[in-house]
Amino acid sequence: MHRLGRLAALGLALIAAAPVAADTVESALSPGKLIQGHAKMEGDCTQCHMRFNKGAQTGLCLDCHKDIAKDVQGHQGYHGLLKEKECRACHTEHKGLNVNIAPLDEKRFDHTQTDFALKGGHAAPKVQCRDCHPVGQKHRDAPSDCVACHKKNDVHKGSLGSRCADCHTETNWKQTRFDHSKTKFPLIGKHIDVMCTTCHTDPHFKGAPTACVACHKKDDDKKGHHGRFGNKCESCHTEKSWNTVLFDHDRNTKYPLRGKHRLAKCESCHIGSLFKDKVQTSCVACHKKDDDSKGHKGRFGDKCQSCHTEKDWRVTTFNHDRDTKYPLRGKHMQAKCDSCHIGNLYRDKVPNTCFACHAKDDKHRGQEGKQCESCHNETAWRKTSFDHGLTHFPLLGKHAAVECKKCHLTQAFKDTKTECVACHVKDDFHKGRLGSRCESCHNAANWKAWRYDHNTQTKFILDGGHKGLHCDACHTRPTDRPVLSSTCSSCHDQDDVHHGNFGRQCERCHTTPSWKVLRSGIGISPR
Repeated sequence: MHRLGRLAALGLALIAAAPVAADTVESALSPGKLIQGHAKMEGDCTQCHMRFNKGAQTGLCLDCHKDIAKDVQGHQGYHGLLKEKECRACHTEHKGLNVNIAPLDEKRFDHTQTDFALKGGHAAPKVQCRDCHPVGQKHRDAPSDCVACHKKNDVHKGSLGSRCADCHTETNWKQTRFDHSKTKFPLIGKHIDVMCTTCHTDPHFKGAPTACVACHKKDDDKKGHHGRFGNKCESCHTEKSWNTVLFDHDRNTKYPLRGKHRLAKCESCHIGSLFKDKVQTSCVACHKKDDDSKGHKGRFGDKCQSCHTEKDWRVTTFNHDRDTKYPLRGKHMQAKCDSCHIGNLYRDKVPNTCFACHAKDDKHRGQEGKQCESCHNETAWRKTSFDHGLTHFPLLGKHAAVECKKCHLTQAFKDTKTECVACHVKDDFHKGRLGSRCESCHNAANWKAWRYDHNTQTKFILDGGHKGLHCDACHTRPTDRPVLSSTCSSCHDQDDVHHGNFGRQCERCHTTPSWKVLRSGIGISPR
């Protein structure tokens, strides 16, 4: 009680005292010495404390520690991200001059509570605290930009700025993650696998050319272009494969490729500069050597497509039947074009008469005229198709198999005699005694088989012994016909034993079956 009384008395004395004495009293009641950094404020409690307002202490701290105040206000840095907002929760003063009121356990410190989480290569044990936080330097002063630590690793020498994180990662400095698609030259196809230094030959990574030919000139030469097709490589090539050409000649030009043209190499037709030298689209521009080898030599003009196609130059599609007024038949279909077309196809008109081409084959030497088709046809020149039935002498029987030259002794084939004897005089064993009308007895089927009917064609019926007689038994002279006498005595005068005493009418007693047999009932009376 005695002690309490003294304290009460002291309190009343302080209250009664003047305000000037207040600081002295508070100083006298200080719980301990300040740290060396706060030593200049020793005895001036108002620098850190506000009377009767304990919550104002943090604000007073931040008034002095402006860098931390900035972090708190901006919610950045270690202090700006802390949930605990009272400074005295971690930092307590009046512990003595050499006391560390901001202790840090580096092994247990959680760096994720800062603005710079340690990941990949930055994490311990690869990186130690002192690598970024040198002794004697505030931890908060450690730089967070990559170039501060990795300047020595910057092969770009600062030409790409200080934003290393745009390309590099904490896992491996040499492994980049730059998104090239955000540039004006996105990487697609085979470009994705290409190393940066292949195109970016300097460390600046700026000003790299985007034209294909800048990197692919050697490929352009290898393809045989040698710059002749210009610099727009992307017109034909793609990033997927340089050797695969996607240029669509059908769609992108006025000359669609068909047949064998699709297999032709570009430089086969494009022998000059693609943009300076205009490529000719006429067939003869590329196929003149083929035109010469075919023997045309320009004589058939330059419209090769009239006969040839892109499928095969040697196969012609020209239809002579459809495309001309002269259809080809028989052997004409096998004839070569230049067999008839010996001159220029468009200047020299080709005659369409047989004689024009077959004058050398005309054995008649023009004596039968020039209408060869009257006898000959396209199947075979030597086989004639002349219809002899259209003449005055149709060929029948054995005549049909006889060669023309057997009757037509000359090649004139005109004024040939039609009488049988003209050809069969050697076969006439009558020796002309029966005249020249051989057809009266003989026929075309068989010369030796004759069909003359003496009973119907004459007034002298052959019967009895007359039937077996040979013609020349009665017809002994060429003049016998047609005035040969029909009296018995004209032939049987040598058989007349009567010596004419009974007259010339032998038939009154004799009969045709037998001369020696007399007619019955005949009485012989004296004359």
